[in-house]
Amino acid sequence: MAFSKSMNDDFSFWKNIFLVAVFFTITPVTLGISLFSLISLKTSDVVKESFSGAKVYASLPTKFPSIDGEVESKDARGEIIKKYLESYNSPLVPYSDLIVETADKYNLDFRLIPAIARQESNLCKIIPPSSYNCWGWGIHSKGTLGFSSFEEGIETVSKGIRENYLDKGYTTVEDIMSKYTPQSNGSWARGVNQFIAEME
Repeated sequence: MAFSKSMNDDFSFWKNIFLVAVFFTITPVTLGISLFSLISLKTSDVVKESFSGAKVYASLPTKFPSIDGEVESKDARGEIIKKYLESYNSPLVPYSDLIVETADKYNLDFRLIPAIARQESNLCKIIPPSSYNCWGWGIHSKGTLGFSSFEEGIETVSKGIRENYLDKGYTTVEDIMSKYTPQSNGSWARGVNQFIAEME
């Protein structure tokens, strides 16, 4: 019995020695690896952010995303006229940009020429055959003025509105009506103003 007890004591002694030796061997290695990891993280590209006491580590991207491109402003007036003419299936649709350019050339409201065309011919759908005259321009008891093309009509009417009306003091739609169609009871001006408003 005494021998057995002595063996158990010897085994416990050597077991404790072994455990202490393992502890003192593994602990410095673990501490060394931890210190090395911390130093490596500190010297590398790392983002540290603190959230309620916790530290979060994330590698910085090598390239930051970027968006390249150019912002271009475009004059929407041609598109406004185009959509308006399309909604009435007008033959003037291909001339939307020309209407705006010609309005700028003569310093007119870009909506005025289409609005007059709407009042006079339902946007060129009711005109004398092959006249290209959507504006009732030069139509009187002696005959009808015709143009060789819609382009010529847009140019002639725009220039005429500038030189024969606006430059002579006929600055509102009502003023223009008093000379353009003096027999109107006001419905011409009301229609043109309404059609201008529809293109806003």
